[in-house]
Amino acid sequence: MKLICSKSELIKKIGIVIKAVPSKTTMPILECILIKAQAGEISFTANDMELGIETKVEGVILEDGKAALEAKLFSDIVRKLPDADVEIEADSAGRAVITCERSVFRIAGRDPDEFSAIPVVEKEFPVTVSQLTLRDVIQQTIFSIAPNDTNKMMTGELFEIENDRWKVVSLDGHRISIRQVQLREPADPVKVIVPGKTLSEIAKILDGDSQDDVMMYFTKNHVMFEFGKTIVVSRLIEGNYFRIDQMLTTDHMTKVTISKRELLDCIDRATLLVKESDKKPIIMNIKDESIEMKIDSQIGSMDEELAVEEKEGRDLMIGFNPRYLIDALRVIDDETVGLYFVNSKAPCFIRDEKLSYIYLILPVNFV
Repeated sequence: MKLICSKSELIKKIGIVIKAVPSKTTMPILECILIKAQAGEISFTANDMELGIETKVEGVILEDGKAALEAKLFSDIVRKLPDADVEIEADSAGRAVITCERSVFRIAGRDPDEFSAIPVVEKEFPVTVSQLTLRDVIQQTIFSIAPNDTNKMMTGELFEIENDRWKVVSLDGHRISIRQVQLREPADPVKVIVPGKTLSEIAKILDGDSQDDVMMYFTKNHVMFEFGKTIVVSRLIEGNYFRIDQMLTTDHMTKVTISKRELLDCIDRATLLVKESDKKPIIMNIKDESIEMKIDSQIGSMDEELAVEEKEGRDLMIGFNPRYLIDALRVIDDETVGLYFVNSKAPCFIRDEKLSYIYLILPVNFV
């Protein structure tokens, strides 16, 4: 194999596929990026057996072939090279020579035939959204997944498609995030659980300003995202997702409409008095024309009164983990938000009239 690519192109494409290289593995071949030059195309592939990424690379093929190079070393070498074209040559034994101007690196590769191919997903019945929409939906829900796999279901997100509605749900036992998007056209029913790790990595790759399409393809065990010159294939999480409909209600005894920015800024200020390990809640005392926000910690205390645009129902005093409120409010684009309460022991719902987003947050005791 012999090919030439620009350094900038190599850095960009290595940065995409290296997200599927495991940090720890007992299989050394999985620490590699597979480079293939054939049929007039150059591709980079990485695969950790749960997540696989392949992307096409712009360059000139001088000799067809393939090589498997240790990802971190390959990435580090390319980043240190001069800003010029890079020549990569590999022999049948896997040894590679990387040349850029007067710099020449000779490194040992691995047998590319040992590399595990990404699972094949048939490109039938795609669900199409823009890169902007997919990235936004991920960012608006990903913070609610559980950070560990004590319960595997909580480490992923539910993708549910019915006709022209796409619903994404995440939860961690303390809160639920729901986003609903109207698709351009109806699609076949889908109900799968996509790993949070997959979605986090995809969000980093996507162009957040792009209206270019992402095609999502689903099988029983895998999901594939195809956009630009990149495909991402992920194993799905097996099992039945939580029956969240039983947790949701439209009933409420108190409703408050308030400026999102003012509420977010107030809670953000309050967290200055809360250490990372602290469990101190922020207390909301809801009255007719205002909400009194209060926090009291070992560092100090804060009281602030916020004017509400509208209040319906009973007065109420309720406490929350301030971080959970901040996470939800930061990803809402509306200028005002509606907060719905049943009582001081029941969840708070933050939602819009169209139910395009719903955030459920459990209260905490503050007595």
